[in-house]
Amino acid sequence: MTAGLHTPAAQALRRAKRQALGLLLLAFAVFVGTSLMERGLALNCLKAVAEAAMVGALADWFAVVALFRRPLGLPIPHTAVITRNQERIGRNLGTFVRDKFLDVPSLVSLIRRHDPAERLAQWLLAPGHAELLGQQATRLVSAALDTVQDAQVERFIQKAARALIGQVDMSRALAAVLDTLTHKGRHQALLDEVLVKLTELLQNPETRAWVAQSIVAWLKKDHPRTEKLLPSDWLGDKGSGLLARALESLMADVAANPQHALRAQFDGALQRFIERLRTDPDWLRKGEEIRTYLQTDPMVGGYVQTLWLDLRHALQRDLADADSVLARQVRKLGVWLGESLAGDAALRHAFNERLEQWVQGLAPDVSAFIAQHIEDTVRRWDAEEMSALIELNIGKDLQYIRINGTLVGGLIGLVLFGVSHAGDIWRLLVGG
Repeated sequence: MTAGLHTPAAQALRRAKRQALGLLLLAFAVFVGTSLMERGLALNCLKAVAEAAMVGALADWFAVVALFRRPLGLPIPHTAVITRNQERIGRNLGTFVRDKFLDVPSLVSLIRRHDPAERLAQWLLAPGHAELLGQQATRLVSAALDTVQDAQVERFIQKAARALIGQVDMSRALAAVLDTLTHKGRHQALLDEVLVKLTELLQNPETRAWVAQSIVAWLKKDHPRTEKLLPSDWLGDKGSGLLARALESLMADVAANPQHALRAQFDGALQRFIERLRTDPDWLRKGEEIRTYLQTDPMVGGYVQTLWLDLRHALQRDLADADSVLARQVRKLGVWLGESLAGDAALRHAFNERLEQWVQGLAPDVSAFIAQHIEDTVRRWDAEEMSALIELNIGKDLQYIRINGTLVGGLIGLVLFGVSHAGDIWRLLVGG
């Protein structure tokens, strides 16, 4: 707390204390002075005002000091309120923050009042903000790379990867992936794409030339005598064209007919393969062998480490570049997201609704964690330092309570004196 003695807050607190003490000493001086002088109605009135002002000042001084420490060091009950109730203050403060600031209704109301999606769109589209987002992204990634550059962290990552692989059933995992890909005929769209690519490949002159050469090479190898009697180059060209047209016709039929027999055969073969991956002991054993190989083979570990190091170095080079690819992509993403939110009211509504759902799901646990953190933090503080810190921040206002107590006490003394000496005052006024 020594460093805080010369802060503006500490100076303002000392100044307010001097003002309150000065007013008390003034009332005391008036009281002493009027007590020593010859009595009269005016002096008695002034003495009564000073006496009441001293009582009010002392009472409020006691009340203010008792919040933070024992007045004059005396063991008076119910004093040093803050230091004695440190744990309760921390618990109540945490509960107050949890129930009044981080409760679900308050957070949902905050979202609905401020429209986070609209504010996010405006921020992203404001000049310079997308670039700032890119810069912050590069800083975060750079900091993450610096963290994992440590050899111990690299070893931890390798161990974690091996442990993760050890939890995976390779055969059944592949079956689950294929089952997901084939759900509701999704694989048929992939088959359509493959048929299109194969058709384009067969129509390529280079592909047809290769097929023709393969036919000629087959004739020379398996039928050398017949090849000498036939125009092999002509046969190769014709065979290539015939084969290509036949395959193109077949693939066109399959592509145009969702109920084609080859599609059904493709479905059946794929489903049988998935089932074998799930249940066939040979495939399950093979999956176990692959998993063991990935976990234990040093070459795989070395390859993965080399791959990771190359990737990290590439990222570091990019991040060091003033025109970083990562920063550019993040900027583009920020602009795209801002434009999408700004131009689509339905998207903004969906974004805010999703945010409300997240808040409703996460707020209870997060608010309980923060409340517990506040309670634990306050409990760990030194009680005397906590009391001094609170006094430093609110003590100036409390000194004005002392000043007001002095003034109000004097005013009450004046009123009581006037009531008790009303007759004397009346006679003085009438006689005047």
